[in-house]
Formats: sequence, structure tokens, C-alpha cells
Amino acid sequence: MRVSTLATSATAAVAQATSLNQVCTVSHVRDSLPENGTYLFYPSTVTANAVYNTTVSGQTFFPDATFDYCNITFAYGHAGKDDRVLQEYWLPSPSKFKNRWMSTGGGGFAINSGSNSLPGGIIYGAAAGITDGGFGDFSTNYDAVSLYANGTLNYDALYSFGYRGIRELTIIGREFTASFFGTGEKVYTYYQGCSEGGRDGWSQVQRFSDAFDGAIIGAPAIRYGQQQVNHLFANVVEKTLDYYPPPCELQKIVNETITFCDPLDGKTDGVIARSDLCQIHFNLNSTIGKSYHCDATEATSLGFGFGSKRKRQMGGGSSTEPEQNGTVSAQAVKLVRTILNGLHDSEGRRAYINYQIGASFEDASTTYNINTSQWGLDIASTGGEWVARFINLVEASNLDTLTNVTYDTLKEWMIEGWYMYEDVLQTTNPDLSAFHSGGGKILTFHGEQDDSIPTGSSVHFYESVRNTMYPGQAYNHSVAAMNDWYRLYIVPGAAHCSINSLQSNGPWPQTTMAQMIDWVENGNAPRTLNATAISGDMANWQLCSWPLRPMYTNNGTKLECEYDQASIDTWIYDFNAYKLPLY
Repeated sequence: MRVSTLATSATAAVAQATSLNQVCTVSHVRDSLPENGTYLFYPSTVTANAVYNTTVSGQTFFPDATFDYCNITFAYGHAGKDDRVLQEYWLPSPSKFKNRWMSTGGGGFAINSGSNSLPGGIIYGAAAGITDGGFGDFSTNYDAVSLYANGTLNYDALYSFGYRGIRELTIIGREFTASFFGTGEKVYTYYQGCSEGGRDGWSQVQRFSDAFDGAIIGAPAIRYGQQQVNHLFANVVEKTLDYYPPPCELQKIVNETITFCDPLDGKTDGVIARSDLCQIHFNLNSTIGKSYHCDATEATSLGFGFGSKRKRQMGGGSSTEPEQNGTVSAQAVKLVRTILNGLHDSEGRRAYINYQIGASFEDASTTYNINTSQWGLDIASTGGEWVARFINLVEASNLDTLTNVTYDTLKEWMIEGWYMYEDVLQTTNPDLSAFHSGGGKILTFHGEQDDSIPTGSSVHFYESVRNTMYPGQAYNHSVAAMNDWYRLYIVPGAAHCSINSLQSNGPWPQTTMAQMIDWVENGNAPRTLNATAISGDMANWQLCSWPLRPMYTNNGTKLECEYDQASIDTWIYDFNAYKLPLY
């Protein structure tokens, strides 16, 4: 295939265009590809198709809308390398373009989320794009190409997944967008992603002063070394305590937790908005003896992204779950209390944190053995694959056994993964001075009942940034300084990057891009974040900016964002199991 670099051209056709089909052509796309000696574009790979009257509805990251767009794809390589990277862009009609570009990321081990996130740019007059990272196609995930062979890492794929793929998407995307629309004005650069997509966003903000004008980062999968192994913690607790609960028993404990903790924020609505107060006041022992019942059903995984478990059936395990009846046992409560306390080593030192109280126990899922009529261990593949493939460097999608695996083993795996990937996947550099000096803004959010990435992970990183960048300031002064450019919001009741079926009235910040644009382009900082109960009957919510926590007065009708030191203290952790600081 012939390789060429094509000059940028701001054509008069774009300035005069009144319809999408005038610009959505292969020839115009080819003429708009940026000239850059680093990136070598393959003209014959360009596709361009005008798409009309596309409707999206019921989504979590953008509101309902109908729009037209130009769908383009092309491939490029790098000078001196025989490689090929695919990118796909959606561009609005010329009359709808508002000088904006939006990069997007992926989820799990995917570097992109397909076209699912692209409407979130089009709706706001932004061109938006995805990359395949050079993995072969848009549907190939990083774990499929992470090893050349057992014991041999594919470093090109690792660094593309870690940060280079999204960096190149942003550089090429914003240059191409300016050329495609023939604008000489500034093209504002935005980012939106959640889970791995959240880590993708941080990977740019932590490395590049010009990464984005505004970054929207949800439930980020940072701290890879700890986070991935942490999925195995509940399994090791079950093995250590020799108790494998029926899923219905754990669900009963969660339901009782929600019932008790729901009104602690001053409003009874089926949503836990104060898991900190729940942690302080809820007595897990109160669930002992409570009756539970669940009908027989097909076994399902309720997770998303890093929380999703691929079920593996062994030793007579069944893909269905039988009818479950019983009462909550003291063993189950001890199990839950141990899990909620987070991973500690054999000397009682904290290695990591767990999900907030009220979250589901997805990692603790068990499997039913039809031969023995017993519930047994089901190794969470999210953690198992990490240890097998990324630490042991073996081509495997899970561990076969947890025999002889202890809490200390988990800690050692955390340290090993941390050190192996510190420069590319840990993504926890708390010195964001360069990005801040470049004028960038950051809006982060995390579901209060996230059952895949602990909500406290985002709080801990926020506090690490605050302590690193404002070490000499009093707490409230440093928070005020942070609020000028970086804000964190905890989403009541929400699960991982999504609304929560167990707390259906809970909100989701569906229009965050609109608030980010208003902050970046108009200087209007969001004191609270707008959110909508997508599946519930409480349409409008306002989310408090950390460290303020929601409390309702006037019979649950008036929101107060209060400062509560006792609550804040429940979110502060000392990871004293390590000799180095864990940011």
C-alpha cells in the first residue's frame, strides 16, 4: 500500500458548505489529513459516509438527541515502523460544528467503546473519535495482543494501551477537525470516558500539559496493581473463612443495608447518598436471621467493564442458579464484614480498600455444583486474568486455582503488578502542575455503590493531588484552590459507570459535557453537578463537590452540601502495607 503524508488544506468548499454531503467525501477527508512526519497516512484506507436522522435515547453519558453526522475511518502508521492504526471519527454537519473535538476511551481491556460514546460529542457540536490502538481492528482488546508468546510482553501494544493510543487520537483528531471544517479558530479539546476510559483520561492529564481543555473522568481504573488483584480479595476471604454463600444471602444483606441507610441523608428515596454515615451507623449483625428467598434463574453477571465476571464452570458447576431459601447466617455477616474492611496483610496493615457499603458483592459470586448441591468458589476472572496474563505472563484468561493463596499473596501480587507497570498502567502521578498551568479543567465522578472500582479510589487520588500540589495550605484553602480546576463528585446510589438496578431512583450525571463546556468556554464553574434519575421517578438531582456531602432538610426537599469531618474521615486511608507511598 502506498504511503503518503498529505498537506493540510482549509478549503473554500467547507466554508461555503450548507449540507453534510458536500464535505463528507473521501477526497475531502484525504485532503484534510494533517501533515506530520511522525504519522504516515494510508490514503486508500479512507472511508466517508454521511448518516442522517440518527436518534439516541436512554443513555447515561449524553441526553436524548437526533442528529446527522459524517462517519469516517482511516489508517496510519509511524515513520520507521511497519504498523497500522485505525481511527474512526463522527463529525457534525458544518452548520452544527462549534469548534470542538472530543477524544474517548474504552472499558475493561478495550481501548475504545465502539461508537457508543461518540454521540456525546456530536450532540455538543464536537467531532469525536476512537482508536483501535494498532491492535488489528476496533473490536480487538488489549489482552488479546498483550503477549507475543508466553513470557514475552508486546511492549508496543502495552504503551499504546497505556497512553500513546489516546494521545495520538487527540493530536490527529483535533488537527484533522480544524482542517476538515476549514477553521482558523481554536478547536477546544475535550475528553469523556469511564472505567478504563477514566484511566485513559488520567493517562493524558498526568503526562501532557496540552492534553485537553476539559477532561471528564468517571470511575477511573487507576492503580492497576492494586485494583485488578483486589477483584480476587472476596474469593480469598471465602476460601479463608471456608464459607461460600448463596448469592441470595448476600443480596439480602445488601437490601437490608439499603433499607437502613437510605434515609440517613434526610430523604427516603431508595438511594444511599451517604455511605459514610451508613458505615458509621449500620450494624451488620442486625441482618442475622433475616429470611431470604430467590427464584431459580439463569446465572448472570451484573458488572460492567472491570466488574464483569466471565463465569467459568468447573466440577459440575451449573449455568443456572436454583431456588434459594434460608436466613442470613453469622458466617455470611462475618464474610461481608471482612470484605468491607478491605485487604490487610497478616500483620494487620492495609493493602487496599473495598467498595462502599451498600454495593453489590459481584466479586464474591459463587457457583452452584449440581452434583453436590453446594455453593463453591468462582474465581473472579477480572483478577485471575490479570495475575495469569500480566504478572505471570501466561496466555490464560483466568487462574485455575487459589490453593495456597493468602492475604499476603494478594499483597505481593499487588506490589509486583504495581512495579511492573508503574510507568504505564498504574496512572497515579499526583503532580498535575503542567496540566493545571496549561489551563485545563477536570470533572471527575464516581458511583457511590460502584462494585468494580472502589469509590474511595477516586477520593484517595484527589487527596493525593491536593496534598502534593498544595502541601503548605490549610485543608479548606487547598480544596478551594483545587476547585478552581479539578472537582470530584460522588454519585448517590450509582454502580460502575452506570445507574444501579438495586437503587433505581439514583441519579447519573448525564449532561456533564454541557457543564464542562460552560466552565471551559464561559468560565462558569459547576458548584454542583447536574444529574438525572434515568430509570427512576426523581428527575432532577444536584451532586455535591467533594469533600462536601449531601444532607436534605425541610422534609427532604432542600439539599445542603455539608462539611462533616466524621464522614470525611471514613474516606481517608493509610496504606501502611507498603514501603512506598500509594497515591
